[in-house]
Amino acid sequence: MSRERDRQQRRRPVFTTDGTVVGGRRAVTEAIRAGRATEVLVVSSPKVTQGMQGLLDAARGADVPIRVSPRTRLDALAANHQGVVARLRADQPRARSSEAPAIDALPGTLSERDMADLEYAPDAIVVILDGITDPQNLGAAARSAEASGAALLVTRTKRAADVTAVAVRASAGALLHLPHARVANIPRAIERLQDVGFWVVGLDGAAPSSIADEPCPTGRVAIVIGSEGTGMARLVRERCDALVSLPMRGKVGSLNASASLAAVLYAWVLPTRER
Repeated sequence: MSRERDRQQRRRPVFTTDGTVVGGRRAVTEAIRAGRATEVLVVSSPKVTQGMQGLLDAARGADVPIRVSPRTRLDALAANHQGVVARLRADQPRARSSEAPAIDALPGTLSERDMADLEYAPDAIVVILDGITDPQNLGAAARSAEASGAALLVTRTKRAADVTAVAVRASAGALLHLPHARVANIPRAIERLQDVGFWVVGLDGAAPSSIADEPCPTGRVAIVIGSEGTGMARLVRERCDALVSLPMRGKVGSLNASASLAAVLYAWVLPTRER
């Protein structure tokens, strides 16, 4: 094996028997806060910035072991780790209670059937990603969803990005907090949400009405975002209760999926919850 090939293999994320790993100070901090970190590996003689000190204090406060490791060891576990890596445990799925506006349980990967068993608040928000394949886009979308207080993220099991170390880092750790259902059939998952009172709105650039024309429904709302290339699948689009677009006033014809989601959540959905 050549030296270059050996170096490339060492830099790939390594999956361990107790879960996986994430690198980067923000992602590791959120892993600790979410109760998912089993140990923290810190490079020898790290540069102790305010962020690193806060990370170390959080680990000590949560009784998470801190181990000093050579940089080569961290390089073998995760790329661009900023001198710190956390090993994660794989937790069993737990639901977010409608009585708890903040997450008070460790989320795991939920099934389609689990979705129906969750207790949703009267004004709950659910985000559905139909065919997002880029882990960076998945992470960015999860970050916006979690920051907006979404109760659940729904993605496909096939032809969609999985929750990898790259996605977790792109989410700034939000994927470690946000309950996440991975389903084989998005239209059927939408129907389950409709059965428990959700109004499902798909974001579609060809929709005749934009969020500037139509008010966001009150009550439980699910927002569906399709892939950047093809948008929502036909059956997903037909299953939605309504379709809206974003008003595009510049020369660029569209935003990427995660930016579109952030715009819809903060300019359209959240204002109806703050009245």
